[in-house]
Amino acid sequence: MHVCETVTCVCVCVSLVVEEKELRVLIQGPADRGITFLSFFFCHLSLLLPIFLSFFCLSFSLSVSVSVSLSLSLSLCVGDGNAKMSNVYINNSHGVDDDDFYDRNLALFEEEMDTRPKVSSLLNRLANYTNLTQGAREHEEAEISSDGYVHGSPQMGTFMGVYLPCLQNIFGVILFLRLTWVVGTAGVLQALCIVFICCCCTLLTAISMSAIATNGVVPAGGSYFMISRSLGPEFGGAVGLCFYLGTTFAGAMYILGAIEILLMYIAPWAAIFVSSSPDGEGAAMLNNMRVYGSIFLLLMALLVFVGVKYVNKLASVFLACVIISILSIYTGALVSAFISTNQIILLGNGTVPSTFDPSLPSSEATTALWLQFCEGPDLNASCDYYFNLSNISEIPGIPGLSSGVITENIWSVYLSKGDVLEKGSLPSPRPVHPPTNRLPYVFADITTSFTLLVGIFFPSVTGIMAGSNRSGDLKDAQRSIPIGTIMAILTTSLVYLSSVVLFGACIEGVVLRDKFGDSVKGNLVVGTLSWPSPWVIVIGSFFSTCGAGLQSLTGAPRLLQAIAKDNIIPFLRVFGHGKANGEPTWALLLTALIAELGILIASLDLVAPILSMFFLMCYLFVNLACALQTLLRTPNWRPRFSYYHWTLSFLGMIICLALMFISSWYYAIVAIVIAGMIYKYIEYHGAEKEWGDGIRGLSLSAARYALLRLEEGPPHTKNWRPQLLVLLKLDEDAYVKSPRLLTFASQLKAGKGLTIVGTVITGNYLHSYGEALAAEQTLKHQMDKEKVKGFCQCIVANKAREGISHMIQSSGLGGMRHNTVVMGWPLAWRQSEDPQSWKTFINTVRVTTAAHLALLVPKNISLFPGNSEPCGEGYIDVWWIVHDGGMLMLLPFLLRQHKVWRKCAMRIFTVAQMEDNSIQMKKDLATFLYHLRIEADVEVVEMHNSDISAYTYERTLMMEQRSQMLRQMRLSKSDREKEAQLVKDRNSMLRLTSIGSDDDEDTDGGGGPTGNAEKGGGAAGGRERDGGMSASENRRVHMTWTKEKALQYRATHSGCSTPEGFRDMDHSNVRRMHTAVKLNEVIVNKSHDARLVLLNMPGPPRNPAGDENYMEFLEVLTEGLERVLLVRGGGSEVITIYS
Repeated sequence: MHVCETVTCVCVCVSLVVEEKELRVLIQGPADRGITFLSFFFCHLSLLLPIFLSFFCLSFSLSVSVSVSLSLSLSLCVGDGNAKMSNVYINNSHGVDDDDFYDRNLALFEEEMDTRPKVSSLLNRLANYTNLTQGAREHEEAEISSDGYVHGSPQMGTFMGVYLPCLQNIFGVILFLRLTWVVGTAGVLQALCIVFICCCCTLLTAISMSAIATNGVVPAGGSYFMISRSLGPEFGGAVGLCFYLGTTFAGAMYILGAIEILLMYIAPWAAIFVSSSPDGEGAAMLNNMRVYGSIFLLLMALLVFVGVKYVNKLASVFLACVIISILSIYTGALVSAFISTNQIILLGNGTVPSTFDPSLPSSEATTALWLQFCEGPDLNASCDYYFNLSNISEIPGIPGLSSGVITENIWSVYLSKGDVLEKGSLPSPRPVHPPTNRLPYVFADITTSFTLLVGIFFPSVTGIMAGSNRSGDLKDAQRSIPIGTIMAILTTSLVYLSSVVLFGACIEGVVLRDKFGDSVKGNLVVGTLSWPSPWVIVIGSFFSTCGAGLQSLTGAPRLLQAIAKDNIIPFLRVFGHGKANGEPTWALLLTALIAELGILIASLDLVAPILSMFFLMCYLFVNLACALQTLLRTPNWRPRFSYYHWTLSFLGMIICLALMFISSWYYAIVAIVIAGMIYKYIEYHGAEKEWGDGIRGLSLSAARYALLRLEEGPPHTKNWRPQLLVLLKLDEDAYVKSPRLLTFASQLKAGKGLTIVGTVITGNYLHSYGEALAAEQTLKHQMDKEKVKGFCQCIVANKAREGISHMIQSSGLGGMRHNTVVMGWPLAWRQSEDPQSWKTFINTVRVTTAAHLALLVPKNISLFPGNSEPCGEGYIDVWWIVHDGGMLMLLPFLLRQHKVWRKCAMRIFTVAQMEDNSIQMKKDLATFLYHLRIEADVEVVEMHNSDISAYTYERTLMMEQRSQMLRQMRLSKSDREKEAQLVKDRNSMLRLTSIGSDDDEDTDGGGGPTGNAEKGGGAAGGRERDGGMSASENRRVHMTWTKEKALQYRATHSGCSTPEGFRDMDHSNVRRMHTAVKLNEVIVNKSHDARLVLLNMPGPPRNPAGDENYMEFLEVLTEGLERVLLVRGGGSEVITIYS
């Protein structure tokens, strides 16, 4: 707010407009532009190919940059799984000027500024957010280029940061090597069903993942962090290791796919092992795969070890290869409508390898095919019976779109191992040909079934978490991850579904079922469809599989390193160490060894179901995490992505579980057993499991175990919810005086968490035992009436304040203890001759503060709505003056979950002082709320340092006179009456001699020391009233100073700082009263029509001698407000921006 006087009004207005525009962009984000661009991309995919190529070439000159942001000393920023609480408030002793403690506008809060900083101080430290989690070194330092320039904050958007990486990871080896075989075996209909089920599984998982990813700032760490922080260390460790194993075996699968392309289609002559007989060809091929796979794995591991930046630079080239290959398939499908290519040879209806001459034997010579079926080259040699009865024919292997071959490929043709690939529409001399490798047919290499094909195809839809794994590099992860991931899944699903239809409509069925392309001259089957040459697909698929393998070998060690650094699995600690720059050397070594196990299997069809199990296990728990968070309704569960539902997550979980057992039931059992063993190891590490006997014993053991687990430490910030201790007071007839306190508690809890309702009976426990039981029954009846689920407690004590203190200390069991105390405002405390009511109130405030418990004090509780009285549209106003843990942010969110407050919007006001930049504060506060996923209007109220008004002085004088009266309460009745008369006479003399007084301009005030704030608020903060007050009230208080008089006096007596007659007062009380008056003015001005006002409750004075004044300060602070909730934090952070 320091604005030079020389700056013109026009410049100020322009700056305000610019800030507002920036704020709107910050809150809303460029969603429309991103969606429009993606739509343009889908509609003009073929036209964007040159742009892709140029963009990928340009990316070679770019290096990955990770911003190093300002780390916060607030546990608000804690995102790790260690639920250990520390001092969560900002220690601003080094950054707060001494004058701030004596700020006139915040004098009520000056004694607690060391633990409850001003909001402006908090926002200054939250101005720069970071995606780093405290205490975790898995996040790399910002790379410094050769010129020494340190890159700024992450700037990757949705397209480059999420969409393209997901495309690269989803499109893989299965699309090029196995999809045609899946279509030919299962038929078009069942293949569409397989693709649709798998894509639905990943889409539902992506929806659940988007909800988790947008539930706070996503730390760099991806899916493991999302799962572990949502389901806890046990599930997180189990699923994290499953995801790690799946990623590692995926690397092995990609390497095997690359070797298969190399040895089958690029360089068959490079085979080391060659079999002399057809029966040994399979074993020789497996040995070749093992040798070359091990060599490739070693080279890739060395490349990853040398530098990940080279892998990231090559990623764009690999992705370009994938896109070019897919475009060539679509182009070839269109060309096939006009040209039929790739003739295949059929003997009868059986497929013969294309290496043989298809010409029929002439009268003079025989062919090579004759030699395979006959005993000699002579024309009269004895030949195979089937050979003699069958004709040799040639048909196009790629009939084209217009051929109608899709009618033959629409149904499934499942084969057993060794069966000949036959064209069903051609006649055969006998129904079944005996399977033998000695005759030159094309045989099925494995027995196929629907379940097998599901397990083999599913890895082609994995890779949906590539965007979340890059969350640390994204400009706005909460917006980019859902949009980019879901759009990538929709894109790949469209490509897969259209490819199934195109393959079935363009390629002959026997060619589709020919896994290795023996019938089409040993070419890759999908390559025969591509245009202009099969080498486009061969080269493109080879490089894409190599790139996918490198990405797996890059991501898996980092995932293992993150798990090891979390220290949830002790025997993995060694893998948390690495090179000086953080590279996971030991984790890379273990990853290479596990990948070698997959390579030794040497069969792509056998490795694919294994990694399908692990990925499905991971996706299952992602859906489980989202469903549980939604059903439990934890306060921290506020995803910005709103298009989710627990039923969708539950459906995704069922599909994942079904796919696991459909594809391979024994692999599914193995994966579940592995995950269960890891879970139990983490859960019971270092502790013995104790079982009871019978159902009751089991229940007691589970309850005891849960309580002991809760006892281990305070809950993490994300799991914090108000566990209430509601203090009620009973009247003489043992009825609850303020039942609306229970109503408010039920609205705040919505049936979740712990609620303890307690009351104190004064007396001796031996004589009041029956009364205590009756009071307990009364509380239970009232709880049932208000539908409050919880426990009740009645304590008998000699003094009420002692009983309340004992209840606050002893309520609860183990970890099931309250963290928030709710009590009512003492009614008519001014009129009461017994000071015990308000003294008990202040003592309770001190006890809750000492116990580090939160405190909620609803004022005017009788005006709060009941459960059957929903509030109409209005506002819940939050006046955030000092930061004491975030309770003010959390409470409105919890209240709005209840039907009573659901229609109320949320407004947040904060106070800016002279030295604060109010525009920047508003921008920082809006950013803070955006990361908290809380929708609220933001307003910064500027409070200038104004002179203390004469009204404030007189109000302070009246308060001190009342305090003096209260100190005389212990006198006899006659002495008290005399003391009261002396005070009254002194007031009369003061009014006669008061500076600037005018009897003709006296106004009646309702905010005096004997005004009852519980019976309705006044207008304009209670300082100016209408003339409708009763005569008794007029006699009660005479307010001789009005605002007009104060302004007039200030203009004529500006040189005098303190009016005459008020100079003997305690100046600290004057400053505190000034704070209460000024804050009340702005609060009433802004929130007079609010349904509920939440306000920081100042702490009681450290000197108990000023307790009477403290009550008056609170009364003035809340004067003129209908419903007020005074809030004090408990010394711990209760809300977090992290997931």
